[in-house]
Amino acid sequence: MSAADLVILDREGVLTECVAPFMRSPDEFKAIPGAFDAIARLNQSGVRVVVATNQAGVGRGLYDMRTVNAIHDRMHRAAISAGGRIDAVFYCPHPEQSGCRCRKPGTALFEEIAERYGLRDLAGVAAVGDSIRDLEGASRAGAQPVLVRTGKGAETEKAGHLPDGVRVYDNLGTFAEDWLARRG
Repeated sequence: MSAADLVILDREGVLTECVAPFMRSPDEFKAIPGAFDAIARLNQSGVRVVVATNQAGVGRGLYDMRTVNAIHDRMHRAAISAGGRIDAVFYCPHPEQSGCRCRKPGTALFEEIAERYGLRDLAGVAAVGDSIRDLEGASRAGAQPVLVRTGKGAETEKAGHLPDGVRVYDNLGTFAEDWLARRG
């Protein structure tokens, strides 16, 4: 597998609408228009798609793993309904204060993804997010940070201070079009 054959996505703000402060039920799952169609286009071109997401609500006791799994089941079904698939979901269940390495902007989730897919590093792997944490984690892990303006992305862009080399797109669909064109 080459780096261009893998894309890492954040969940809320990239695939689903943001729910403040946390998505606590699968009933709150609302896809961002076109996001799952973009996954299908990536898959149909041979790109594997994985999700890397912070789920601090678990560590804070706001919801449990059963809820996370039910939300992810709904996410997987949305991808399948669009003709695509999400190959794996990597998540950090720890609260912000835990000091863990897996919580973005930490790099442990990204390192686990590289290991799972047999990549020595993540150079050339796009990591798409809507927050500065997503972008900083991707950059620190050596992946290509990508900002989408959905979710909190427009606010993140406006705030500035983005890591070097960040690519910015209106949504996951415009990213997928450009990514596939660059792959050749």
